[in-house]
Amino acid sequence: SSSNAPPHQHHPKPFPRTSQHFTHLDASSQNSAILEASLSDQFSIENLLDSDDHLRFARDGVGADVLTKLHRGHWAIRQQLDLHGLRTDQARDTLAEFLQLAIKRRWRCVAVIHGKGFGSVNQVPVLKGKVRDWLVQINSVVAFCQASDANGGSGAIVILLKAQLRD
Repeated sequence: SSSNAPPHQHHPKPFPRTSQHFTHLDASSQNSAILEASLSDQFSIENLLDSDDHLRFARDGVGADVLTKLHRGHWAIRQQLDLHGLRTDQARDTLAEFLQLAIKRRWRCVAVIHGKGFGSVNQVPVLKGKVRDWLVQINSVVAFCQASDANGGSGAIVILLKAQLRD
């Protein structure tokens, strides 16, 4: 049952999906490297992951307990990005900008809603696989897993980012 969630759990604010919110980003920051190293659409992690619907990923050296905690909501989701209705190239750029901002603001945990593909050709969720393929290419992503049912289930993914050291 999903009623064992703490009652004080707040729902993350939706993230505005317009690039005007990113104009203040400091382009000289080291994090801009994730945008410069443009994410490849040819890269696929299908062979690295379990083929079931509850896809999860953790970097080498990250304990299995981290994925369990992430799925159970141990880290509060600070912001969520909704990629519904975006073309693949728009989704990729928006995701990269969102993660750049998340890293800059030291958000540990964010969610990305990629949808379940009901609006796509053949009802196949195109972005679902693409989002995962892009995430494994970003070193600041420590782990990710399918969101719990309360946070979007198979239509969303929860991402744990590296803890940023204070300057």
